[in-house]
Amino acid sequence: MTVPLGGIPLSDHAEAFAALGDAGFTDLWTSEVAGSDAFTPLTLAAAWAPRFRLGTAIAPVFTRGPGLLAMTAAALAEAAPGRFQLGIGASSPVVVGDWNAAEFTQPFQRSRDMLRFLRAALAGELVDQQFETFAVRRFRLERPPAVPPQILLAALRPGMLRLAAAEADGVILNWLSPADVTTALAEVKTDKPGFDVAARIFVCPTDDAEHARRVGRRMIAAYLTVPAYAEFHRWLGRGDVLTPMWQAWSSGDRKAALAAIPDSVVDDLIVHGSPAECRAKVEAYVAAGITVPAMALLPTPVLDSGDAAAILAVLTGLGR
Repeated sequence: MTVPLGGIPLSDHAEAFAALGDAGFTDLWTSEVAGSDAFTPLTLAAAWAPRFRLGTAIAPVFTRGPGLLAMTAAALAEAAPGRFQLGIGASSPVVVGDWNAAEFTQPFQRSRDMLRFLRAALAGELVDQQFETFAVRRFRLERPPAVPPQILLAALRPGMLRLAAAEADGVILNWLSPADVTTALAEVKTDKPGFDVAARIFVCPTDDAEHARRVGRRMIAAYLTVPAYAEFHRWLGRGDVLTPMWQAWSSGDRKAALAAIPDSVVDDLIVHGSPAECRAKVEAYVAAGITVPAMALLPTPVLDSGDAAAILAVLTGLGR
């Protein structure tokens, strides 16, 4: 499950983590956009709920310096030895440039360089190297983790997917259907033992298909107009069906952009239905090759109701 859960303060997440464990969830994953950072919720989980595996999906490679990202990851790996996976990725020009005042250039090279730096640094090595996109001079972690975390790389298209297969411990996918998983994994040719394939799966657990599609359209318009995701879906074969949305978005007509997204695309990319139906649809991702299906809950009337018993019933239906 993706945490933190909406509508619940971080200070109250001990109870939320217990409920997720009781519902059958085994992993807690975070994102880093404009809500909580990727590490704080997992640090709380490491202390409050030591049964879970933990993962970031993703920590951007541009918004922290190499040493700071290594220190942050090392601290969480020390707090949750053997239970933490560090997911990194390029993020987007908006998150990196507009919101964090960093320069979003050479995302492939920066991701590769940070992956190589983190591999060495988290192993406790002295790093004194000129990488293509940055230089690090005589850096060594004072507290290298006894169990270095696995490093997963977020990837969309062939170049990054192949880099993940060659140099990472796993790959993180996003915004795709079960059928798309097959297309993506055709580029990930590796026989590494324990190589994980994680995916964030957007789940709207409601029988109200109109509500789910309305929420899904807003999400799709917000994400799939980002250049990297637009190119990803062109590569997946959705260029023709999504072109009307991209054209309306480019012209500034947000209402027309939302209306241009077909139900079929929403239903491909957003899991919705009863909790049991959602769980079955998530299992289709597992059948396609996903080893870590990280659900991300989208708002529904029940989830927004504040009714703890009703919310727990939804989580139980999703988790078991």
